Amino acid sequence: MTVIWSRLSCIVLLNRGQRNISLFSNTTPSNWNKVVSDAEKIVGYPTSFMSLRCLLSDELSNVAMHVRKLVGTKHPLLNTARGFVYDSRNNLQMRGLVVLLMSKAAGPSQHTASDLLPQDMVSGIYPSQRNLAEITELIHTAFLVHRGIVNLKEWTNSDGPLKDMQFGNKMAVLSGDFLLANACTGLAQLNNTKVVELISSAIGDLVQGIYHEMPNSLEDKSLTDDINMVTWEEQRFLSHGALLAKSCQAAMELAKHDKDAQGLAYKYGKHLSLGHKLNSDLQPFVKNSSAGPVTFSLNSAPVVFHRQIVGQERWRYQLQQAKTIGTIDHTKLRSMIKLEEGVTSTMDLCRYHGNKALESIQCFPSSEARSALENIASTVTKF
Repeated sequence: MTVIWSRLSCIVLLNRGQRNISLFSNTTPSNWNKVVSDAEKIVGYPTSFMSLRCLLSDELSNVAMHVRKLVGTKHPLLNTARGFVYDSRNNLQMRGLVVLLMSKAAGPSQHTASDLLPQDMVSGIYPSQRNLAEITELIHTAFLVHRGIVNLKEWTNSDGPLKDMQFGNKMAVLSGDFLLANACTGLAQLNNTKVVELISSAIGDLVQGIYHEMPNSLEDKSLTDDINMVTWEEQRFLSHGALLAKSCQAAMELAKHDKDAQGLAYKYGKHLSLGHKLNSDLQPFVKNSSAGPVTFSLNSAPVVFHRQIVGQERWRYQLQQAKTIGTIDHTKLRSMIKLEEGVTSTMDLCRYHGNKALESIQCFPSSEARSALENIASTVTKF
C-alpha cells in the first residue's frame, strides 16, 4: 500500500500547474469530449486506463520520483508528464481508441484461423488487438517525451538554471527509452511476425519524419524554403500518420483479415492523421485574434501553401517585413498570409483527407464502431 501511495503522490505532483498539452485534436472541447466518450463506451472501457499498468510499474515509479524534481522548472518534460497522466481534453489515448474502434468495426474475419475464436473477444475486440492499442500509445508517448529534450546550445541564464535543463534532458531520454522498451516487449509478445514488421517500420518512419521536421540551424532557414505540399505531406505522414496507419493495419492482421481490409484500415489511419495535422496547422489562422499571442511554425501547411502561391522572392520579402529586431512578428505575418489563398487551400486539403478517411471504412458493416470512426473523422476536420 505504501508503494502504491508513493506512486500516486508522484502523479499528483506531476499534475500541478497548467494542463496545456494537446496531442490529437483542436476541435471544440465539448463536442470532441462527447465524440470520445461515446466511442469509449463502444470499445468497452475508457482508454484513459490503457497505460495504467505501465504507470504503476516499479520502473516508472522510480522515474516519476526523479521527474518530480523538475517541478518548478521550465523543462518541457514536466508538461509532457502531466499530459501522460491526465489530459482534460481526452486527446492522449486517441490513437489507441482508433485502433480499438477499427478492430471492432471490422469484426472477426470470415477466414479466421482456428486459434481465434469469437468467444475470445471482449466487446467485439480480441485481447491481442487491445494489447496492440496499448503498444501504439506507448510508442507515441515515448516519442513525445524524447521530443521534449531541450537544445542546451540555445539556452540562456534567463531561461532558468542550466543544471535543471541538463537533468531534465537525462530524464527525458530515460523515460522515453523506458516506454519504448516496454512497447517493444509487448510487441514481441503478440507472436506475429508481420505485426512486428509493421510497427517496427512505423517507429523507423517516426524517426525519419522527425528528422525532416528539424530546422537546419546551420543555414538558419526553414524547411519551407525547399519543399512543396507534396513533399510536406510525405514528411508529415512519416512523423504524424505512419504509426496510426500501420497500427490500424496491424489490428486487421491480428484478426486474420485479408489484404483488402488491411489496406482500407491503413488508408483510414493515414488520411485521419493527415487531416488532423492540417487541422492543427490551421488553428492559429482561424481562431479569434483576440484570444492571445499568435505563434505558428514556418513549416505549417498554410505557410507552405502561401509560399507556393506568392513565390520565393515575395515570401522572403514578407518575412523581412514581419521581423522586428530579428524576431518574427507572427501576428503581422499571419495577416499577410490570410490575404492569399494558403489558408483556404489548407482547409480544402483537410476536408479531402477527411472524406478519404470516411470512404475507406464504408465497406465495413454498419455498426456503432463504424459510426464512431466516422464521427472522429468528421470532427477532426472541423475548423
